[in-house]
Amino acid sequence: MAQSQHLSARQRVVITITFFSMFFGASNLIFPPFLGAQAGSATVPGAVGFIVSAVGLPILGVLAVSSAGGFEQLARRVSPKFALILGIAIILTIGPCFAIPRTATTSFEMMVAPFAGSAPVWALQLAYSLVFFVLSYVVAQHPEKLSNALGKVMGPLLLVFIVVIFVACLFTPYPAFPAPMGDYASGQMARGFLDGYQTMDLLAALYFGIVVSANIREMGVADEGANRRETGLAGVGVGIMLIAIYGALSYVGTVSGSIVPIDPAKETGATVLTNLTSTAFGPVGTAFVGVVFVIACFNVCTGLISTVSTFFHNHFPTVAGHRVTYRVWSAIFAAFSFVVSNAGLAAIIKAAVPVLSALYPIATALVLLALSHRVLGARFPRVYPWVVTLVGVVSVLDCIVSLAGLVGVTIPWLAQALDLLPLHAQQLGWLVPALIGVVAGVIHSAVRHIQPVE
Repeated sequence: MAQSQHLSARQRVVITITFFSMFFGASNLIFPPFLGAQAGSATVPGAVGFIVSAVGLPILGVLAVSSAGGFEQLARRVSPKFALILGIAIILTIGPCFAIPRTATTSFEMMVAPFAGSAPVWALQLAYSLVFFVLSYVVAQHPEKLSNALGKVMGPLLLVFIVVIFVACLFTPYPAFPAPMGDYASGQMARGFLDGYQTMDLLAALYFGIVVSANIREMGVADEGANRRETGLAGVGVGIMLIAIYGALSYVGTVSGSIVPIDPAKETGATVLTNLTSTAFGPVGTAFVGVVFVIACFNVCTGLISTVSTFFHNHFPTVAGHRVTYRVWSAIFAAFSFVVSNAGLAAIIKAAVPVLSALYPIATALVLLALSHRVLGARFPRVYPWVVTLVGVVSVLDCIVSLAGLVGVTIPWLAQALDLLPLHAQQLGWLVPALIGVVAGVIHSAVRHIQPVE
């Protein structure tokens, strides 16, 4: 293919939809409707808070990574060893240890389990997940051509189904929106902001660029600067799409909650969607929602297998003296995820949440540093290690307290010490340490006369 300095309008649309498809999975479908069903008449501020964290942070992540030349280049501003360790931790957490197995389990529960009848659920799940991961593995074999499957077929199909749900919502009669309840009984915007964390799209955004960049290169944009620019534009396009879709799904949740009130302690956003589609389409509504979940989960699974396998192939092309190809890595991760999805996902999800919460502040701090690089990091390079170290200490200690709680162990002195941090109750206890790190890094760079970097 002839080289170009930019994509055509059609190619940009395809790349943007591909990028969107890699992001938009089960959690993206579940949280906005659940927000709307709980927030009721106060859905707007709740949705605004959710969009700020669930869209704003990931898209800032894409822009930061694009400007830095990749997440690894960004993390290397702390140290090369740190970049590799953090990269492996993020990749394994958003990949085979959590997100990839969840795609099969969630889609099975939404599409197959409701119609299982008297059939043994374990056998159905085994068969379903085997087919699911085999197909995902096959599609993921050419990550540089992922746009052919996700950008031209699966992504548009998912968008059509979401539009159908929204349009059905517009034509479904409903009573007055209820008063806020559950977690959204008060402080709707702050609660929405915190729930936006749960999509964990910021962590995925830091590495999805690997695959998106390869697809842009396959379309003929090989120049690094032009490639980064197109990746950034795709990220902005995804942000616009997500804002519109999250707004629509939040409204769907509000309408659904007014028709069939839910119990937030027992039900989820999946129930909210099913209630709405059952009202609009009758018994076929459950199957309709199931199809939407299968498509969304398959897209994310394929994107994650491509991303994780590309990362490991680039960093570990040989293991113990033996060459390991991309195809072998993708087979390993697909097989591992198949086993986990059938044999222990619940426990891994519980353990993964604290780990994700530990990684998120570190990733957020790096993104903010990258966006302020010209003003801060480039002039005072020691800001990077100081900020990341202090944020990392707080995040890891929080993770230790949470993991200990999962096995019934308490560390009261550590929990009490962490509670002393400003904003810790809002899961933002890392902010003050980050600011201290900025000051310490500036002083360290000035005292040691460390030369500015590009």
